[in-house]
Amino acid sequence: MKLILFFALALCLFFFDNEISHAQTLSSKTEEQNLLPDRGFCAHRGAMVTHPENTIVAFKAAVEAGAQMVEMDVWLTKDGKMVIMHDKTVDRTTNGSGRISDFTLDEIKKLDAGSWKSQDFQGEKVPTFKEALDILPRNIWINVHIKGEGETPVMVAKKLQEENRLNQAFLACSEKAAKAAKEFVPGILICNMERQDSNWDYVNSTIKMKADFIQLKGEVTPDFADYTRALKKNGIRINYFGTDSPEELKQLLEYGVDFPLVNDIAHTSGYLETILEGL
Repeated sequence: MKLILFFALALCLFFFDNEISHAQTLSSKTEEQNLLPDRGFCAHRGAMVTHPENTIVAFKAAVEAGAQMVEMDVWLTKDGKMVIMHDKTVDRTTNGSGRISDFTLDEIKKLDAGSWKSQDFQGEKVPTFKEALDILPRNIWINVHIKGEGETPVMVAKKLQEENRLNQAFLACSEKAAKAAKEFVPGILICNMERQDSNWDYVNSTIKMKADFIQLKGEVTPDFADYTRALKKNGIRINYFGTDSPEELKQLLEYGVDFPLVNDIAHTSGYLETILEGL
């Protein structure tokens, strides 16, 4: 009888300890998120106007310009490695030709991803996802646009967990991709990219799926203030794609958008402090 009581007590202590550990993990994650920016500009594909998009130099330039969030796009190579590029082919942003999925990592690393922009960037390489993460600080948001479904969202989520980036990074993806990622990494943050026929449908579906972010787009109207109120009541952060117009950026922030995506972070970053002072 004493032995049974001993094991029962040990089992209770085990589960109690696990619950405390889980609560501490959630608390730690929340505290880390509180150190991240509440509002600001998201550098779309890095500093893509002044540098070759989705490259290490573009991400470094975005950070140096003061971006509060950096966006990138992830694809898988033929041998299942995560690389950063917007298009599904290498044609536009390298000196190569063909689909990313037809290249091994070694093959894609031989391409020049800088010269198309300027000879100043000759020899710039296509970065892996890990290489991009390695140069990004831990006090900004990382917006990871998942290209394709299948293994990609799961692999990206696992890498973010492995690199201890779950507090600051999120997957911008479909609901299907989000579900796949959450099966393996329940704590992964999600930006719902399944846009609907109307913005209200999109807002309501994002609230229903309990996403962490939304990425609005389209004409900026006073309705945005209503969208943001509904979203913020449900703890959802709000991105907008996308503009470099100082007038539109001011309007978006006034309406409650948190992170407009910009292409020219090197210049638009200078507007932020002035805009926020006027709010």
